[in-house]
Amino acid sequence: MGRKVTIASATLNQWALDFEGNLDRILQSIMDAKEMGATFRTGPELEIWLLSERRIWMLNGYNCQDHFYESDTYLHSWEVLAELLSAPLCKDMLIDVGIPVMHKNAAYNCRLVFLNKSILLIRPKKVLAGEGNYREHRWFSTWKTTDISYNWPAVPFGDAVISTLDTCIGFEICEELWCSASQHIPLSLDGVEIICNGSGSHTQLRKNYILTDLVENATMKCGGCYVFSNLRGCDGERVYFDGTSSITLNGAIISRTKQFALDEVVADQPISIGQEVIAATIDLEDIRCYRYSKRSLSDLASGSQSYPRIAVDFLLSQDFDAILPTVHPISFTTLTPEEEIVQGPACWLWDYLRRSGQGGLFLPLSGGIDSSSTATIVYSMCRMIVDNIQRIGEKSYHQNIVIDKAVSACLEIFSVITGLFPKFAANGGCARQNMALQNIQARVRMVAILQFVMNKSIW
Repeated sequence: MGRKVTIASATLNQWALDFEGNLDRILQSIMDAKEMGATFRTGPELEIWLLSERRIWMLNGYNCQDHFYESDTYLHSWEVLAELLSAPLCKDMLIDVGIPVMHKNAAYNCRLVFLNKSILLIRPKKVLAGEGNYREHRWFSTWKTTDISYNWPAVPFGDAVISTLDTCIGFEICEELWCSASQHIPLSLDGVEIICNGSGSHTQLRKNYILTDLVENATMKCGGCYVFSNLRGCDGERVYFDGTSSITLNGAIISRTKQFALDEVVADQPISIGQEVIAATIDLEDIRCYRYSKRSLSDLASGSQSYPRIAVDFLLSQDFDAILPTVHPISFTTLTPEEEIVQGPACWLWDYLRRSGQGGLFLPLSGGIDSSSTATIVYSMCRMIVDNIQRIGEKSYHQNIVIDKAVSACLEIFSVITGLFPKFAANGGCARQNMALQNIQARVRMVAILQFVMNKSIW
């Protein structure tokens, strides 16, 4: 029995109505993990969700909203899981996926672990997010009991851990990392060495600083390996999931994905990939030695709660791994708030544009701070696209449209009716007149350009 384990974390860019691409991305992430030598793969929160129409599969992630009220959602999710279970690609790999599950007429946000066509554990979420942009209590229930329930023979449902022949794996789900009663502390005290967290965490200014501290501190206190997996992209809602999946060992990050990226699958074209998979080889003895050295940890562990253990006849390590190199802590630069402002909305805008099926953006510029800021974000998006694919299509162009006659016509109509003729502040008008004239200019410009765009697309 060896002691070195290679684990993989997948960052997926899932689409809300992509009938084939989302399943392909999950399978592709499993293939990538295997090519990296991983024997365990984890993915983001609710990466499996399916709506079936004419037997065409659609997997989707987090923002399904009221579709979670539909029984078909859960039925078809199991059908998609069956596709994964039967895929030869998944053989001899321990795989952890996110899936919604209906249990005793209650819906749960779950992690599901399977190996070689057998479901080992369904672990429901214990703490739901209900602040800010999140409304998980609207669709899901929290799992509050410590008992293990059996929905099918030999398939445990509840808060348990996976015990392989060489290590022990536990689970957190998104909000459980952020709350005051995080699960990674009692899991570590019970001897769990690898803790996985499948998340759907959206971008927010300076949030990445907090996330980095959380995943580092999760293993700095008690030791262990923390595998964090997050979604990426705009899956039809107002938020943007910013990736930043990571693998942390004993308080130090040893592998990490990009925070913002424009990745997407383009079939048979080597442009970019719709997922980003990271892998790291760790020495389990590093975890054990780290914990041995903390005597207070040993004292706490002797009186800690015990989790139900699901015994699995499977080795994550290899028999002969003496020459297998392990990874070391990495250095990385966290984006400043200004960089997040420029890159985050630009990535969301690109995702929204390509998913809408439109051919481009319509950006009227009035010269004010609002339109100038929007133009800056669009410029950032364009630069990121160029840097990402290293090629550019048809160049954009700028066209001056003189709207003086249209503005004068509006003012003449106004003066005929009211007998008044507003002036700009530079010409002696008051602030209210100045604002009214600026609004007229903006509206005329908008209508003129919109008609130009619409007619051009028709003719």
